Parts: sequence; structure tokens; C-alpha cells
Amino acid sequence: MKKIADYAVIFLGLAMVAFAVSTLIVPNKIIQGGVSGLSAIVYYVTSIPVSVTNFVVNAVLIILGIRILGKDFIIHTLACVFVLSLLIEVFSWLPPITNDRMLATVFGGTLYGMGIGLTLLKGASSGGTDIVGRIMQYFMPHLSIGKLLLFVDGLIILIGYTMIRDINLVLYGVATVFISTFSIDYLIKKLNISKIAFVITDKGDEIIHRLISTSGRGITKFDVVGAYTDEQKVMLMCAIKEREMPEFQKKIEEVDANAFTIFSESQQIVGNGFHVYR
Repeated sequence: MKKIADYAVIFLGLAMVAFAVSTLIVPNKIIQGGVSGLSAIVYYVTSIPVSVTNFVVNAVLIILGIRILGKDFIIHTLACVFVLSLLIEVFSWLPPITNDRMLATVFGGTLYGMGIGLTLLKGASSGGTDIVGRIMQYFMPHLSIGKLLLFVDGLIILIGYTMIRDINLVLYGVATVFISTFSIDYLIKKLNISKIAFVITDKGDEIIHRLISTSGRGITKFDVVGAYTDEQKVMLMCAIKEREMPEFQKKIEEVDANAFTIFSESQQIVGNGFHVYR
């Protein structure tokens, strides 16, 4: 079931990318980044379908990335490239969503970025500059994938300008890249954010038993003293996901309605049931 869910998320991401390219970006002749942007440039100049150029360029990049990215990543990417090229061709039969370039820039960039982000989160790739970005991240792991893609996309936009010589289309493309890059980083950052719960209570052992028996989260116990009352209490610390907060608080209140709970945001937690998205 988990694999099916992962494939569904990947397909949704690819569909978002294809829809953004076919109904928003290409019809408005926006020179964006990525292989889809490069394919669009070729289409503007030669009328070769975007889906064809997208597949050919990706095939070359896949061959180049085999050694560094590994066989499994490449196989998944090849499948994604085929599906993406097919979806671009299918969605190209739809009429443009809008002829307003500003709206196409904002919504096209957002859909494109979110779609790329979803495929990356599941260990897949829509191909193209994602592969280039992954290769660069292999050598520069301290840089986020979003920033690396921004660099590569900037080069493609520069190529587009030298071929088309329309600064307005280039500026719209730059805005699209920034929006899509922000969307990728925002999505990954949002999924990495977790909560640290601090619970000060008189019923520490009861709460520990309740939480451990009903969830897979670990708990750390501290003996503390109230500075004002000088009373001995127990403080529990537990790392949870943001979506788990309501249920966590409910379980605490069922055991000790007077417990004092503090939720603090954590940008990233590693290990013990927490996965780091990159």
C-alpha cells in the first residue's frame, strides 16, 4: 500500500508539472528554466513538440547520471520522464488556462515547483535539471536542491534570451523560476518541520504509559522543580509531527487536565521515526 501511495504522489507531481507547462507556461511563451523550459525554447524556434525534446534531452542526462545517482534512481527517473512527456503531450490538447502572462507566471511557477517537490520527496525525479541538481548536490551537499536548480535554470534562461532576444519573456521566466524554486524549498521545509512538546505534570508516569502504549514516539523524562512554588514535578519531552499535536494534547488532558504543555517548533529532527526530506 505504501508503494502505491508513493506512486500516486509521484504521478500527481508529474501531472502538476505537465499541466503547468502545457496550459500556462508554453502557451504564453515564458522562457523558464528546466528541460521543459529548454524544450519550450526549441519549440518556439523550430516547432518541434515540447514532449519530444523533453524526452530526448532527458534520455541524454539519464545516461550521464547513471554512475553517480545509482541504478534505482535512474530507473525511476526514466519511468517518470516517459510519463511526464506523455502527460505534456496530452495536456497540450487543452486550451490555455489564461493569456495573462503575469497570472501564468505565478500559477505556472507554483504548480511547477510543487510538482517537482512532490516527485523529489518520494525519491523520484521528473528528469532534466533535477538530475543535474542531484548530481551537483552529491558534490555540494550543504546546498539545497532548490538553490542548485535555481542556478541551472538561470543558465537555461540565459540561453533562451540569446535565441529569442525578448527581454520581457526572459523576465517572466526569471519570475517563474524564483516562484517554482520557492515552492520546492517551501514544500520540503514544511514537511521537515516538527514539534517538540514539553509537558510539566504531577502524573508523569501515567502520561508516559498512555503515550507509549498509543503512539510510536519516544519520551524523555526530567525531574524539575517549580521556581515559584518549589514543588517537585516531572517534565516530559517528546518530538512529534505537527499533524499529531491535537491528538497528543488530547491524550495529555485525559490523564492530567492541569498539565502545562509547551509546543516548540523544530526545523529538522533526525532518527527515531523521523525522515529528513532534501
